[in-house]
Amino acid sequence: MNVYISATLRNFFGRNAKVSVTASTVRGVLDFLIDEYPESKKIIFDESGEIRDFIKIYIGDEDNTSSDKWDRAIPQDTEVLLLPAIAGGAPNDSIISDERRKEVSFDDSEVERFGKHLLLREIGVKGQKRIKAAKVVIAGAGALGSAVIQYLAAAGVGTIKVVDFDEVFLENLQNQVIHTTRDLKRPKVASARDTVRNINRSIIFEAENARLDSENIIDIISGYDLVIDCTDNYKARYLINDACAFCAIPLVFGAIYQYEGQVGIFNLNGGPCYRCAFPAPPPAGLVPTCSEGGAISPLPGIIGSIQANEALKLIIGIGEHLDGKLLVVDSLYLHTRIINIEKDSKCPLCGEHPTITGVQEFDYDDFCGLKENQEEAAIEGFTPEELAKRIEDQDSITIVDVREPHERAILRFPNAIVIPIGQLVRRMNELNPDQDTIFICKQGQRSILAINTLREAGYTGPLYNLKGGLDAMKDIVFSHEGAWL
Repeated sequence: MNVYISATLRNFFGRNAKVSVTASTVRGVLDFLIDEYPESKKIIFDESGEIRDFIKIYIGDEDNTSSDKWDRAIPQDTEVLLLPAIAGGAPNDSIISDERRKEVSFDDSEVERFGKHLLLREIGVKGQKRIKAAKVVIAGAGALGSAVIQYLAAAGVGTIKVVDFDEVFLENLQNQVIHTTRDLKRPKVASARDTVRNINRSIIFEAENARLDSENIIDIISGYDLVIDCTDNYKARYLINDACAFCAIPLVFGAIYQYEGQVGIFNLNGGPCYRCAFPAPPPAGLVPTCSEGGAISPLPGIIGSIQANEALKLIIGIGEHLDGKLLVVDSLYLHTRIINIEKDSKCPLCGEHPTITGVQEFDYDDFCGLKENQEEAAIEGFTPEELAKRIEDQDSITIVDVREPHERAILRFPNAIVIPIGQLVRRMNELNPDQDTIFICKQGQRSILAINTLREAGYTGPLYNLKGGLDAMKDIVFSHEGAWL
């Protein structure tokens, strides 16, 4: 049978999208994969030998992650899917009430503007009025948000609130098509506001130039009909999911990585939440983020358009949607699949005995591995300036690059030893324990994981992290060079 490997896991499986496996059970599949790809054991299982919380195992569209299903016979010609967080059934009524719909009216220009919607039997005048009455929060004005914001504005959503704390940088323009060159260094929400005004000036656009956190999220989303998650990090995804659950607001989720995307609907009418699908994120640094791994330009447009489509169907109350399901799109190999997400009775947020009672009581930094614990606090590091000085002084140091091959193709660090994280333990004899060893990656997270991995394996030499990674070194100029590293 074939095992489909999600894009975020392929580095642990020889970069293969599919692996042909001789096995008849899930347990046999996992044993085969670990024998064939020993480095995959670290990504699939935690230190206690349990399947990691951010990984799901599907046979067809059935969740077989629970170990009590691992010895069941797998039907022939059935594909097995290893799906990590990167992170439909028939709809209920519209999320916009009839009372609010009846309060809306159109002028002649709106009748002309939305004529193609009015011609659709499923939308018509009533549906378009619901769209105009809707109030939607879009978290993130980046790659996914670019498509979602523009399509919902073009569709006539009456009130759109966009939340983002960042500014527009040149590297954003490859796939964040809501921004242009003239918007460089401007707040993304300001750039998005100008684009929406050019699409439809009658829309109420609310720009929230802020970083979502446990202190402000409830106030930001309260009173809105729908939240669309277009963020790019695990902390924001769990925070948004939890806040939506507490406010009883449905959530349209989307995520992208390289050529793969996911879309789902959570917290709708007692349905599963994001935690039911992925109880925990991967350890910080173990799986590269979208900013580290990249994404092909059209992918956020594809996934964001599907998010906008799901949002409009919820607002209008039509069609089938992704409530309790997850759509997985692989744009490189043209694979799409819809898998079922079951509500977890043990979910700490929406299960039978919830333990998460409020966003302000939950430590999202600690949960997502972003909070320095005692072990991580002991990790020493060099600033870019300090490392540059040691290189200039020709100190006896070892620099280990743990980035992926495509990252090194863009920017090669001179005289660095290349050792992927999965190979560190078996190759630690290549390091000199009497010499300072500095680990580098793109943003400084994977290098911390590399140091902890070596320490757990018993390596006793001095280990250091490049603070902020190579992104922080972009302005460093060496005396013998005319440009940064």
